[in-house]
Parts: sequence; structure tokens; C-alpha cells
Amino acid sequence: MKRIGILTAGGDTPALNATIYGAVQRACEHGVEVIGIMKGFSGLLDPRIPHVRLNPLGTVIPELDPCLGGTLIGASRTYIDEGQTEELKKIARSLERIGIEGLICIGGDGTINGMQPLSDYFPCVLAPKTIDNDLGLNYIDEPNEWVLEPDAEADKPVYNKLPGRNEITLEEIINYVTPGYATAVFVCAQGVQRIRTTAESHRRIGIIEVMGRQSGYLALGSAYGQPDIILLPETCIDAPRLVERVAALYTLQKHVVIVVGEGIRDETGCPLGDTRNSVDPAGNILYSGAAEALKYLLTKQLGDDFFRKNNRHRNAHEAIFTRKVGHTQRGGRPILFDRSCASQLGGKALDLLVESQNNTVATLQWTQDNGLTVDSIAANKLRDRWREIHPREVHPSFYDAQRFQPSRLGIDYLRPIFTHAIGTDDMEFIRTDLFRPGNLYTRYQSINVDIQKRIQMLTPQ
Repeated sequence: MKRIGILTAGGDTPALNATIYGAVQRACEHGVEVIGIMKGFSGLLDPRIPHVRLNPLGTVIPELDPCLGGTLIGASRTYIDEGQTEELKKIARSLERIGIEGLICIGGDGTINGMQPLSDYFPCVLAPKTIDNDLGLNYIDEPNEWVLEPDAEADKPVYNKLPGRNEITLEEIINYVTPGYATAVFVCAQGVQRIRTTAESHRRIGIIEVMGRQSGYLALGSAYGQPDIILLPETCIDAPRLVERVAALYTLQKHVVIVVGEGIRDETGCPLGDTRNSVDPAGNILYSGAAEALKYLLTKQLGDDFFRKNNRHRNAHEAIFTRKVGHTQRGGRPILFDRSCASQLGGKALDLLVESQNNTVATLQWTQDNGLTVDSIAANKLRDRWREIHPREVHPSFYDAQRFQPSRLGIDYLRPIFTHAIGTDDMEFIRTDLFRPGNLYTRYQSINVDIQKRIQMLTPQ
């Protein structure tokens, strides 16, 4: 294999450039040329196939910096459906015109589903990335627990997951952690600590909403910021017990900090804050207002008198505030853990193509003896009987629903990721870069300007 393509799709994460860098570095060792496809799958659908040569002289181009957040080759949430037969054939022909013999896709569950139909026409492998940490399996037979059932309120059948195993071991997990997750947790944990000072100083209840859709890994990891209560989408809210716990904590310490995953559900299993009933291009539900919905619940249940009796606030609405960590979770410089793991997975993805693998996923596995190591798994192993790949959810054994905190196993899961996640260079970068005097005199220099000068196009046939 002499020339391969690489693209990034879905939402940006801090580890994308590091993944590309690892793949290109490994390609240089194999003598393989790497072509970066601009703007993900939408670049493939463009008959001109806008692209960039990432190692034209056998070395990585200077613009490709593994410490830089985002992706220098752009991304989109455009995906390819298996029914687009003619489009798929055109894409395969266009890639052949460039001389590309295989394709690395970097992304999450939306990207891997979008890669499936293309792999029937062209060798494809996936290097995982997602701050949600939802690409993988809790155990190998988990896909068999999904069923497709009719829904009276929907126009088409919906997926439901049957009850699974109550206990797992950490060594069973397929793809232990995805690049981008550690940096996002770093941001979330800092957010919790900073919100704490406001809540504590002003005797208020702070509700912090983090991303993750129906997967609660970011909320689980926020435990490093020591929130008083963590609510995961995987566990339906027990409103009476939650209100009781909030009241007890507030009475004791005169403030409470709560972290909620954006997909948290009420007692009936319905998303607490899903008010739009819409999806993104990958088919994922768009959640909105989970923190605000929880504030409404607590305001109603606690009531104004609860706060007035201690002369704290005039009413419950005034005493409770919400904040979203938002897109800062997936932006900025990746910390050491993500840079290291992402580059290893990028290199592994390149090796898989060189070894003539197709529809395969590079993974990170963990064992007690060896720690985290790179491996791979056939993408079909992740699919259910209807060929769908579902986002991985936090296993129930990782969460103590009585304490609203990670369980002992959940803590054991997090420790291999975060014990040495931050490098000394990460702290040195903050010290020397953020308040550098030159920042006051010069504009931000966008990588897009330099990459635009390198973009090449096919002449449409």
C-alpha cells in the first residue's frame, strides 16, 4: 500500500490532530503517502475531493501539530447512507483517481456507522475519538442485547436495550477509553471546582450540565471536581430521594453542587430536558435544558419556604442556578493522556490498512498486568443483528445510585486514565502561553489559512 487517505468526522475533539499525527508518522516509517480529505465525508461527496498531502516529502508537514486542538483537515456531520449506491461508487472511483488504496476515518459512533457502507467498496478502518467515550462495548456480547420494537408514538420501530449483566470486569471492556475524553473531563472537573466557589460563597445550589448525550462518562469523570451529587443518563432520577439528599446537604453545608449528564431521564425513562424532539445528522437525539428542567423540579419540590426559613434567599428560583460547561469541553489543547493515546491509535489504524484489514477499529485495551495497550476489533463485532452500532453507556456497576457518586468499580475504571493524565508540559504551556505579551499585539493565526494554501482538487469528469 503506497497511498492512503484520512478524514475526520463528527464533532471536534482535542485529540484529532494528535491522531492524524500518529497515523502520518507511522506512514512515514512504512513509506506510505497520506492524503487528508477535507471536511470529512462531505469532502468525499464533493466530486473534486478537496485534499491535502500530509507528508509530501516523507515527513509530517509543519502545520500538523499534535498539541493543537481541533482538526487541521476540517470535519462535518455529513454521513453516507448505505442506500446511496451510486454515490458510494462515485466516491470509490474518485479515491482511485487520487491513487488512494485505503481510508482511515477518525470519529465516534456516527462516523463508524457512516464508514460501514463505504467499507463494502473500499478498505476502511476507524481510529476512535469522542469526548463522550461512548464508542466501544462493556463486554463482547453486549450488541446482542439490543432489540428493535414497534412504537405506537413513532412512525418506525425503535431500539430498546434488554437488561444486561449486573457485573463486569475492567479487562472485558472493548475500547477502554477514547481520545478526547480525558481532556473533556479535565475541563469539566475544573468547571465544577470554579462553580463551587460561587455556590459556596452565596449559599446557592449550582447545577452543572455536561455533554455526553445518553452516555454518562463525562458526568462520571467530573467526580474529580468533587461535586456533591452526580446524575447519569443511565439511571432514572428518583425525585423524592434526590430532593431529600439535596435538602440534607444544603442544611449541612449551605450550598450544593450537582453535575448532570445532558441526557438524564425522569422516573418514566423520558429525557428530562429533551424539548426539541429532533436529531443531528448522525441520528443522535439533541438534548436541551436538562439542568433547567432539574432546577424546575427542585424549585417546585423544595419550595420557597425551605430557603426563607434560614433567611438564605427570598425564593427557590433565586437560590438555584444552572450552568453549562458547553463546547469548552471539546476544545483547546489536548492533555498528555489524549495526545499519547490518540497518536498510538492513529499509528495502529495505519498498520491495520497496511496489513490489508477492512472495516476494523483500532482500540485501547486495559489489563492489570499491561495497563493500556493498542489492539483492534472487527467493526461487525460492535453491530447488532440489524447492523447498527449503538453508543456505549456507563455500566450500572460503575455508579452508586444511593450515594449519587461513582462506585468502587467506577473509581477503579477512572484511575488508569487520569492518575498520570496531565504532563508537566501541559502546566508549563499554560504558564508561558496564555499571558504571553505577544498575544496582545498579534491576531490569532488560524491553521485554516495555511492549510488552504495546500488544498488540491480533482478536475470533475
